[in-house]
Amino acid sequence: MMNDDLAVKMLSALAQPTRFGVFRLLMRHGPEGLAAGAIAENLDVPQNTLSSHLNILAHAGLINSVRRGRSLIYAVEIEATKIFMNYLVTDCCEGHPEICDLKNI
Repeated sequence: MMNDDLAVKMLSALAQPTRFGVFRLLMRHGPEGLAAGAIAENLDVPQNTLSSHLNILAHAGLINSVRRGRSLIYAVEIEATKIFMNYLVTDCCEGHPEICDLKNI
């Protein structure tokens, strides 16, 4: 369940350029995700550095990973991201959340 503490944890995880870049890249790839090596290559980040960033994003509930063969595939937690974004605009403009319609941003 989303609450202020979890929202702050998610925002904190995204408040770093590499992690934000990872999140955006994974958002573009949707539920099929990307292997860690492909993420590192796309963002020109050393794999050992990337591992730390992936762990922080996963711990915040923003991404998940599944093993496919010898690779770990990372993908955005789409449902958690939708809940998070919705939570951020729930009280928008004194009860008029349609003003903050995310589709039009």
